[in-house]
Amino acid sequence: MNITNAKKAEILIEALPYIKNYAGQTVVIKYGGSAMTDESLKKTVIKDIVLLRQIGVKTVVVHGGGPEISATLNKMGVQTKFVNGLRVTDEESVSVVQMVLAGKINKDLVALFGSMDAKAIGLCGIDGKMIEAERLNEELGYVGDVKKVDPKPIEDALNDGYIPVIAPVAVGNDGKVYNINADTAAARIAGALRAKAFINMTDEKGILKDKDDDDSLIREVSASEAGELISEGIVSGGMMPKVRCCIDAIRRGVEKVFIIDGREPHSLLIEVLSDEGIGTMFY
Repeated sequence: MNITNAKKAEILIEALPYIKNYAGQTVVIKYGGSAMTDESLKKTVIKDIVLLRQIGVKTVVVHGGGPEISATLNKMGVQTKFVNGLRVTDEESVSVVQMVLAGKINKDLVALFGSMDAKAIGLCGIDGKMIEAERLNEELGYVGDVKKVDPKPIEDALNDGYIPVIAPVAVGNDGKVYNINADTAAARIAGALRAKAFINMTDEKGILKDKDDDDSLIREVSASEAGELISEGIVSGGMMPKVRCCIDAIRRGVEKVFIIDGREPHSLLIEVLSDEGIGTMFY
């Protein structure tokens, strides 16, 4: 056996206890950033998710789509504004959000899974009132605050052998459609499913003590310490809602919560099936 084959065997042996640990368990993956926009990375991530499903991990994908929403709005001449990392969504914009997320992006992902002989099914929070929300505040418009998640449609899909692919739009008791931050939706879904793990794929290494220094990565952080990092301004901008949702997932009983760098090929498998780990782990 040459060195290459020996190394392959070592990798498989190292993965075995993790495969046993995760088999039959639910893992919620928030999928976004470059891993969605870079075609090579996209195919790699989808293959990794298919592999996890094939070894018995019940994988749930909650996707974003911010860049494509912004591009569509720009083509329509609608200016995009963000407040604390959240998109301000007026009545015109929320229709575009619904169209892009629940329509184009969601079905494109389902089709990509299908091209790899994987059973995937597209869902959104409106289906079966899976995600119920109300307006977060007037300034943000039709941005929703999640009030309830009904996990049954997701559980039914998992039990039938599907990979649920979920678009983060919700419905209110007023019958209105609301735009939900994908990180928030994924964390609440992970909590409702009592998931083994929630993995948030981003375009960052994880939480950095110094945002300009990748070597300042914080590898482990408690929920309370993460809250202090927000208060101290170390965590800010678009990372703030990501960290808040990870704190929320921990407090809702999710066993393992991670922010990982989706720009790194196979970062998902490295996190789930190896000793190495990658990114920031919350406890």
